[in-house]
Amino acid sequence: MRILFLVPYPQGKAPSQRFRFEQYLDLLQAHGHTYRLASFIDEDTWAILYKSGHTLAKLWGIMRGFGRRVAHVLAAPNYDFIFIHREAAPLGPPIFEWLLAKVLRKRIIYDFDDAIWIPNISEANRVAAGLKYHHKVASICRWAYRISCGNAYLAAYARQYNESVVIMPTTIDTEHLHNQVRDQLAPGPLVIGWTGTHSTLKYLEPIIPVLAQLEDEGLDFEFRVISNQAPGLKLRSLRFVPWRKETEIADLLTFHVGLMPLQDDPWAKGKCAFKALQYMALGIPALVSPVGMNTEVVQNDHNGYVCYEQADWHMQLNKLLTDGSGRQALGANARATIEQRYSVVANTPTFLKLFS
Repeated sequence: MRILFLVPYPQGKAPSQRFRFEQYLDLLQAHGHTYRLASFIDEDTWAILYKSGHTLAKLWGIMRGFGRRVAHVLAAPNYDFIFIHREAAPLGPPIFEWLLAKVLRKRIIYDFDDAIWIPNISEANRVAAGLKYHHKVASICRWAYRISCGNAYLAAYARQYNESVVIMPTTIDTEHLHNQVRDQLAPGPLVIGWTGTHSTLKYLEPIIPVLAQLEDEGLDFEFRVISNQAPGLKLRSLRFVPWRKETEIADLLTFHVGLMPLQDDPWAKGKCAFKALQYMALGIPALVSPVGMNTEVVQNDHNGYVCYEQADWHMQLNKLLTDGSGRQALGANARATIEQRYSVVANTPTFLKLFS
């Protein structure tokens, strides 16, 4: 099959792209398929997209993106499938999707891993959010040949408009990337860790009092945050580590425990437990909020803990920081969970069937 991937960002830059389909591209070729990856945002625009200022350069980058999309649609007759991740263009109505589905009659594989039909507005994206046209997601679902969703919550939404829905979890490459396991008994400072982008730093707020309490109780630990933006948190234990693709795995392997707190709202229900999956693949127990896919991935006292209240976060962190053997056992089970259910190897057949 000849497959055209219409994606928001350049290859290798965005986690949603890297862990939903980019790590399957070589496997597509190995099974005789050919593909082209066509991003809306180019490398130059990506380099400034989340930096303050550069307004004119960003606008020019968006305009160039629309120009490229016109060329991509004109080239679409040469392909058997059009794989659209999230949307063909970040702003405005689904014109490109309509042309592809209704005019060119192309088979669209529509992929998303967030509740993108719900506005998720912050100070950083307030202007752009007004132009996002969130209700286009329903239309694209109707026009799609097949829909690939990251979890059951997203799939339930998509099935309102189209019965051809596949749950394709965000997956971890346990052979070539997350292919090491944290030695929980090795000497060194104890590290509670969190990783994410600037847009998800807000989810840390409810557990800051818990970490402050652990500090006051005299527990010796470091709270390490890996992100593209430094958090403004008043914690003695805080250490900020800038995210870098080159050191991503080595940085995560410094964690003894990984955190994934979430607010219980419609947007968070669409989350695909990606932080927890990353921790667990490296043999790191995950502590998570009972929101969205988290309770499917994490089982209490087996591969991590689901924390319902602040008292749960405090109790489980206190226990894990003082029990290396317990962390080691939970970490081994966490790694096994990923290999069996959320790895590239386990989900390759599902991905390949999208193009059938």
